[in-house]
Amino acid sequence: MQKSSNKLKFRKLRKPEFTGRQRVARNIEMKANLPSNPEQISNAKFRLLTVWGILMAAGLGLAINLYNLQIIQGTKLTQRAKNQQMVKLRPYMPRRLIVDRNDNVLAIDRPVYTVYAHPKLFDKTNEAIAEKLAPFLDKTPAELVKVFQRQKSGITLSSALPETIADQVKGLRLNGLELISKYSRYYPQGDLMADIVGYVNVDRRGQAGVEYSQDQWLERSQKTVSLSRSGNGAVMPDNASEGFLTSDDLRMKLTIDSRLQRATRAALKEQLEQFKGKRGAVIVMDALDGSILALVSQPTYNPNEYSKADISLFKNWTVSDLYEPGSTFKPLNVAIALENGVIKADDTFNDPGAIQIGKYTIRNAGLNGYGQISIAQILQNSSNIGMVKIIQKLKPSVYYNWLERLGVGQPVDTDLPSVASGKLKNQEIFIRSPIENATTSFGQGFSLTPLQLVQMQGALANGGKLVTPHVIQGLIDSKGQTHYTPTRPAPRQIFSTTTAQTVVEMMETVVTVGTGKAAQIPGYRIAGKTGTAQKASPNGGYIPGARITSFVAILPVESPRYVILAVVDEPKGTNAYGSTVAAPIVKAVMNALIPIEKIPPSQEIEPKSTQNSNKETVKD
Repeated sequence: MQKSSNKLKFRKLRKPEFTGRQRVARNIEMKANLPSNPEQISNAKFRLLTVWGILMAAGLGLAINLYNLQIIQGTKLTQRAKNQQMVKLRPYMPRRLIVDRNDNVLAIDRPVYTVYAHPKLFDKTNEAIAEKLAPFLDKTPAELVKVFQRQKSGITLSSALPETIADQVKGLRLNGLELISKYSRYYPQGDLMADIVGYVNVDRRGQAGVEYSQDQWLERSQKTVSLSRSGNGAVMPDNASEGFLTSDDLRMKLTIDSRLQRATRAALKEQLEQFKGKRGAVIVMDALDGSILALVSQPTYNPNEYSKADISLFKNWTVSDLYEPGSTFKPLNVAIALENGVIKADDTFNDPGAIQIGKYTIRNAGLNGYGQISIAQILQNSSNIGMVKIIQKLKPSVYYNWLERLGVGQPVDTDLPSVASGKLKNQEIFIRSPIENATTSFGQGFSLTPLQLVQMQGALANGGKLVTPHVIQGLIDSKGQTHYTPTRPAPRQIFSTTTAQTVVEMMETVVTVGTGKAAQIPGYRIAGKTGTAQKASPNGGYIPGARITSFVAILPVESPRYVILAVVDEPKGTNAYGSTVAAPIVKAVMNALIPIEKIPPSQEIEPKSTQNSNKETVKD
């Protein structure tokens, strides 16, 4: 009975049953729990309206925001989205090649690699890695081991490893090495063309020579290209224009001849070593148009390793440094006097060996007089006294104007950078002081650059015209067609053709019987003039014992065209003169120039007889 009773109780708890009266009573009870007074009803309605208002405001705000995004800012946001999906690239375009007049490459961009070592990732000993790498990096295994011990990662082993060597290093399959490719400017001729071509720094900007002055033409222009990205960030060339990675085949062609440049450098280095000169330079110019065929300066630097060079070598001193030309300027003074009609080619002058100008005494270099001598003999013997007497026939104001007309005191117009402006005394001082005329007559008291002297001597070689010395031919394509030629000033007629040829023939006697005998070449008529000038001091006056020796030549005399100037700064020895130091250099250069330019031998013409040709000449 007890079990049965418990079962009944359990069922009542799970399934309560109500009668009809009970349901009515329950509903009445629930209604009794609702708010019955007005205040409670008002609060409930307020809460309901508040919720409804919030929902409506949110919906309205959302609608406004959607309108703003879709309608007002739709175009702008669409473009922003496209920009986020695009990447702007400026493809690498190598600099244009530089070639000589025979298309020999002087400068080119080539792929190189920066090699990093991470010793912590080596799977072999430092010694084993060093043993395999050493032959490719120009280092000994011991040196590499020391390098590996400095730090555990990020060691630069080479900053410009050539592509062929880099491929061999990759072939070693050594862990812990990282090779990153880049492009670098390379100069196949090494230091041969440094003074002309210059170099490019790590930012790919020209810093000297043609690389600097022609930077805008050597750097290929390339527009930025916009490319789209895929979902994983990969660049897709969908929007790239056709041929956006192609470049033109234009190259910068120079007037320089590498063969002549090499022969010229060899001749200059030989004399510099023999006379222990401080520095030297040689310039070869075609006077018909001003093309420079060779320009050598020593000492120089290797543009492939410019960071190791003395920065003073980066400027080309043939265009940036001034010097007093000395006796090599005398032929130009003779031309000025002839052009003005104050002398005639067959005039003679008395040279007692010394002359008094105010409180100054001027003497010949050999401290001796030559008596009654012709103008040709004044050049042969490099007579200072004879030159002073010639220039004394000119009014100082006229002489000064002619110096300015020649360009003395002004920079020479050329396509090489860092051109210095020559120095000439103020006109008032020059005219008032007779000593200025006198010293200028034999090439001292003013200064110019070696290149400017070549330009002026070129006016004697080409019939009296002042041309623009230059090294740039222009931009040439692979088929030899010219696409750009620099605009140069038109040649200026300075001397008459007759005057120019007369002076050249006088200069020929300098080589045949005068101080320039060392420049003689059998079968060729050569004009020349030696020069041995005191070296001016930056503080005024002259440096005791210091001299600059030079020699200028024009050939062939019967049809003048080529000008060669050699200058050697501070040669050592008691026998260091323009005739002994510079003239042999010019002769060696002419021996190389003749076959290159195919200059035929001169006709067997007896040179004009000169008086006192048996006299001992000074070594000017």
